[in-house]
Amino acid sequence: MKDEAKKITKNRQKKEVIVAELAEKVSRAKAMIFTNYQGMTHVQLEHLKKGLRTLHAEVVIAKNSLLSLAIEKEKRIEEAAQEKKKSLQGPTGTLFIYEDIVAPIKELAKIMRTLKLPTIKFGIVDGKLLADNEVMRLSTLPTREVLLAQLVGGLKSPIYGLHRALNWNIQKLVMTLQQIKDLKAQSSNVKTTA
Repeated sequence: MKDEAKKITKNRQKKEVIVAELAEKVSRAKAMIFTNYQGMTHVQLEHLKKGLRTLHAEVVIAKNSLLSLAIEKEKRIEEAAQEKKKSLQGPTGTLFIYEDIVAPIKELAKIMRTLKLPTIKFGIVDGKLLADNEVMRLSTLPTREVLLAQLVGGLKSPIYGLHRALNWNIQKLVMTLQQIKDLKAQSSNVKTTA
């Protein structure tokens, strides 16, 4: 009887450690995408994990009950996740995204196009619940770096336009003065030759 109690206690301690690790990931994540990875081989799953690691994201496979407990600890997303807890059935791989949200989703979408796996159950982005099609729509957005470059270009454009307009007026003045100088030189050449 004592051995059985020790096993239960050790098993429970192990689960509590897993829930604490998952809760830490949930609290750090800007977005979480829940997928059904069933049908993927170990090699395919590892390839996906490796591709996401460089994008500050990771895929974690955990029991749905432990994942639910970890989500319950995070108040900012608990309400959104409560609605979808029923969707946490079957094999669930969770994509935790810690920085740029779009780049890891693009990587996931690329893998999904080639393998037709995994399938997206739902996502939580900034505490808001997203359906699978809304998550896929995010994969069509430009990455954070591209958006920042577009913003900087948009902010610089009026400055360059003003610079060109002011510069053109100065160039026009210089060209007019040059023409006057050339006309005076021609008229003085005509007077000296006549």
